[in-house]
Amino acid sequence: MVEAMKRSWLVPLVCVVFILVNAMLMAHRAYWLNLLPVAMIIGWAMVASVDRLLVFLAFATPLSVNLEELDLGGIGVALPTEPIMVGLTVLFLIKLALEKGLVGQRIWRHPITVIILAQLAWMAICILPSSMPVVSLKYVLARTWFLTTMYFMVTRLFQDTRNIHRFLWAYIAGLVIVVIYTVVRHAQHGFEQDPAHWVMSPFFKDHTSYGAILAFFLPFALSAISFPGYSRSGKAMAGLLLVVLVVGLVFSYTRAAWVSLIGALGVFLVIRLRIPAWALLVTLVAAGGVVLYEQEQITIALERNREESSDDLGEHVQSISNISSDASNLERINRWNSALRMFKEKPIFGWGPGTYMFQYAPFQAAEDRTIISTNFGIQGNAHSEYLGPLSEQGVFGMALMVALVLLTTVKVIRLHARMPKGEDRRLLLATFLGLVTYYLHGALNNFLDTDKASVPFWAFTALVVLMDLKYPKEEKELVTV
Repeated sequence: MVEAMKRSWLVPLVCVVFILVNAMLMAHRAYWLNLLPVAMIIGWAMVASVDRLLVFLAFATPLSVNLEELDLGGIGVALPTEPIMVGLTVLFLIKLALEKGLVGQRIWRHPITVIILAQLAWMAICILPSSMPVVSLKYVLARTWFLTTMYFMVTRLFQDTRNIHRFLWAYIAGLVIVVIYTVVRHAQHGFEQDPAHWVMSPFFKDHTSYGAILAFFLPFALSAISFPGYSRSGKAMAGLLLVVLVVGLVFSYTRAAWVSLIGALGVFLVIRLRIPAWALLVTLVAAGGVVLYEQEQITIALERNREESSDDLGEHVQSISNISSDASNLERINRWNSALRMFKEKPIFGWGPGTYMFQYAPFQAAEDRTIISTNFGIQGNAHSEYLGPLSEQGVFGMALMVALVLLTTVKVIRLHARMPKGEDRRLLLATFLGLVTYYLHGALNNFLDTDKASVPFWAFTALVVLMDLKYPKEEKELVTV
């Protein structure tokens, strides 16, 4: 009886002590103890409810804030997402060492997983000859916790199809909050173009990453308005959220995102019309031949375009091909050429993962520099998911990234053709088209070093692997992964 009474008073006593101590600290402008209850809840969730924590991560990712002032070698730390990912990664690796079947052998052996692991291994190798080993180490660690949580752990989460939808809608819910916040702020500035570059702060660094993520989720949001299994109210809500995302994309003034959606539409037509691979290959080769043969004439035509990015959406669209006077387009060319020059100097191992932004300044040629170029090269990365690895990890870095994109694309095209009509097929196509928008956007920007892009990119890739294992070539019945 006495022991029970002591225990009943213990919790209230601890709470009172916590409140008093916290009040004293806050009086002296020390607010860090307020995070203790949150940390305790997250710690409990890491052990007792990992699935829900992964869904929470999807919701929190669009709303996360990057604390660049911590200056962790150019990586930055996004709160609350990345600390949670680090904790989950540590627990996962410990459990992986103790439990052999934590991730299915068929997932480990899948060609896409092999390429992803090869990417990570090559990045780790490139740390040793890196021009900035500490920066590269931190970059590789960040990629490790992104992959651990959003690829390997997500393959377990997505075993239940309901969790796939929960994950997608959780991310969209967080993203819609950011869109509403951004549009309201933008409206206060008359929806002009210049404010469009920063009104999404502090949730997104700039309008390009914001637009890329909006484009990422538009194919699924569009598919959801007629998705089998959704109720009428669910489809109506999906339609409303689709409108919000479209409004956000239009007023993001992100030309690369608009182009990526057009490209995704082309891929959608290829898949739906079941255009043979050989016909597609012939078309691409022929188009490439025409471009090479008419390269000079094409360049002259592009240089005649003097339309620059502006508040007028029509002029903004026309400025996409302006390589004569549009500062944004010209600066991309400057970054690409700098990446190529860096590659020529270190073609095998590159300058080290994550080091481009610290090393590219001396490689800027005078003829490439623009009004927004800097002498110190402190304004970002290579603006390419392909040339960035080329400069940082050498020829193998770029080859592995290209291989990942091509293999995933080929797998999906073949998988979609053999899958029966239904929910899984719609889900695969919608999420893959989201990946396509990023594959194309990746030619103009790169964001895989951030949680905003890495969370959907690796989760969607994991979904492709699961579907490929669920519907093998020999049979269409369900197979346990």
